[in-house]
Amino acid sequence: MIFTDTHTHLYSAAFDDDQGEVMQRAFDVGVKRFFIPAIDSTYAEAMFALEKKYPEQVFLMMGLHPTSVKENYEKELAFVEQQFQKRSFYAVGEVGIDLFWDTSTLNKQKDAFRKQIHLAKRLKLPIVIHCREAFNEIFEILEEEKDAALFGIFHCFTGTFEQAKKAISYNMKLGIGGVVTFKNGKIDQYLNQIPIKNIVLETDSPYLAPVPYRGKRNESSYILNIAKKVSEIYEIPLQDVATITTQNSKEVFLK
Repeated sequence: MIFTDTHTHLYSAAFDDDQGEVMQRAFDVGVKRFFIPAIDSTYAEAMFALEKKYPEQVFLMMGLHPTSVKENYEKELAFVEQQFQKRSFYAVGEVGIDLFWDTSTLNKQKDAFRKQIHLAKRLKLPIVIHCREAFNEIFEILEEEKDAALFGIFHCFTGTFEQAKKAISYNMKLGIGGVVTFKNGKIDQYLNQIPIKNIVLETDSPYLAPVPYRGKRNESSYILNIAKKVSEIYEIPLQDVATITTQNSKEVFLK
């Protein structure tokens, strides 16, 4: 079985002491492809170092995370543009809107999101969307931007069935992570009504560890726990979950 973790922050300081062991545990359960989202310029060096260690397994994105949209966001967006001029990446991400931590930057977040969508379209790349307490704001912009060039992943999807259908209508796959294993996660209640061709697996490690590790540091090997839950929900073999979701990820990242 080959699993793909479509969203993992393996360059995080949370893995400074045991990054090699974390990677090996993931390899041991069949995780062979790791897609790495950007946050802002301060993390770039750590991302590139991870890629250098694992060039066959680690695939980088580049973008400005909404919680890093501050007064200097235009300078950060310029950094993103410069990186794309220097080399290739597999997606523009993670990008979007986060109103959990700070609502005062909403207009800046909207501007950064739109500009990065335009960048992705220009480069013919997917976007990877971060949405926290901002479904209406995200959907408003996607409605404006929808066309054949708009596609990607709605990372860490935690919305309702109606919001899931709406996200898919914008040519987005749903990133399914640890929340699917939570008793109060709710997405497990309707996920089998979503064709499995529309989902990909992710951990978002070191965040949002699945049961039975909830509340602890997440890591990419726990994709197995997420996949087992998805296997139960769809009532299909684990092997099929691995095969289908990895194929879905290849359709998004073209890799």
